Amino acid sequence: MSEIYIVAKIDKDDDFSIEKPFINYNLNDNKRFTYTFWKQKFNNLPKFFSHAGLDMFYISLVVLGIDRIISRDSGIDCWARNFKVYIPVLEFEKWEENKVILEEMLNFLSGDIWEFEFRKRSFTDYEQRVKDSIDKANTQKVDINKICMFSGGLDSFIGVIDLMEQQKKSDVLYVSHYGGGKGVIEYQRALTNNLLSEYPLDANNFYSFFASAKNGIEDTTRTRSFMFFAHAIILATAMDKKIKLIIPENGLISLNIPLTNSRLGTSSTRTTHPYYMKLLQQLITNLNIEVSLENPYQFKTKGEMIQECLNIDFLKDNIVHTMSCSHPDQGRMSGNTVTSHCGNCLPCVIRRASILKAEIVDTSTYRDLNFTSGPTAKVNLMSYKIGLEKFNEKYSFFRIQNSGPIDKNIREFTEVYNRGMRELVKFLEGFNESVLS
Repeated sequence: MSEIYIVAKIDKDDDFSIEKPFINYNLNDNKRFTYTFWKQKFNNLPKFFSHAGLDMFYISLVVLGIDRIISRDSGIDCWARNFKVYIPVLEFEKWEENKVILEEMLNFLSGDIWEFEFRKRSFTDYEQRVKDSIDKANTQKVDINKICMFSGGLDSFIGVIDLMEQQKKSDVLYVSHYGGGKGVIEYQRALTNNLLSEYPLDANNFYSFFASAKNGIEDTTRTRSFMFFAHAIILATAMDKKIKLIIPENGLISLNIPLTNSRLGTSSTRTTHPYYMKLLQQLITNLNIEVSLENPYQFKTKGEMIQECLNIDFLKDNIVHTMSCSHPDQGRMSGNTVTSHCGNCLPCVIRRASILKAEIVDTSTYRDLNFTSGPTAKVNLMSYKIGLEKFNEKYSFFRIQNSGPIDKNIREFTEVYNRGMRELVKFLEGFNESVLS
């Protein structure tokens, strides 16, 4: 596939162009992209965002937008696309020095080929106004030491509970993102309200952002996690201290090991894969952004996370409000009035297996409990069965390298993979071959 040229812009008055045919992608054009970051109130932040933090944030939005508007059907083997992105930045020299690592990180994350050409820019008028407002504000400034990603999923909810139980302090910001349908935001709001009632938190501890490409046609959205993390990273640069960014996700999902070879493609997420996290941390460090990434559950299965949750009663009461499904809004398209889990995608199956492992009552709503909703559910079950039949702990050492290189803690990664797979085996053995007939 030939290169696709994208000229990215942040300011409506940017008239940059190139001689080759290109896609003009201006984040300031609501017909192209919509995001709510600048609609938040930031006067309680200690200082304005760093230049590198702003650059990373805008790069992540542009990358997500490109990922959505270009179909993989036009790519190499109907998958990998080839992008050359021209984008303005504040820290031109720093990004020139770190261009290779940015490209390598995104190549791994999305499975595409990314190339960047940077050009120097200055603050937009709006950025300057926000900076002046923060600098002049007499409001009490927040004192934050940690930021935690809060997706509304089961893992992130456990992460919030454990943080609050460990310290009983409100020195953590919880960052959420939503886009597209209503499903995710409904669950996030329900959990936020219940957390505010349970712990010494207030609304200022929670930031919720919307970001979405208009007229998106590609649904794999492998780059979404970069955008999600970049929202937290830009906030961290306003704290005037080193910030720990907590990204709660169980070790099995993090490793992203496909159950079958048919799932080796990039539709299988690499959101917190150790190699991606390593590259992202290296990029952050090189840009002099004082943020350290941490997944405290890297070596825990989802079932173990539930079992070891520091407020299990609160978790049990609210597990119904957590959302793990890959496509929660799909039920609405079929006429359902309430957002729910599909029940048969891999995240749903891992969720159901973990709750079985923890021996607690699953109060969640699933549209399909028995893989009987149609051909997709049957194909999913068949692929899981085939994958589990081939699962052999003797080869796990090699298997964990399938989705990306792992050069540290290999024994721990192997063991969490094996334990996670055992949870799946235990759950799926209850579904016999008659379901597939």
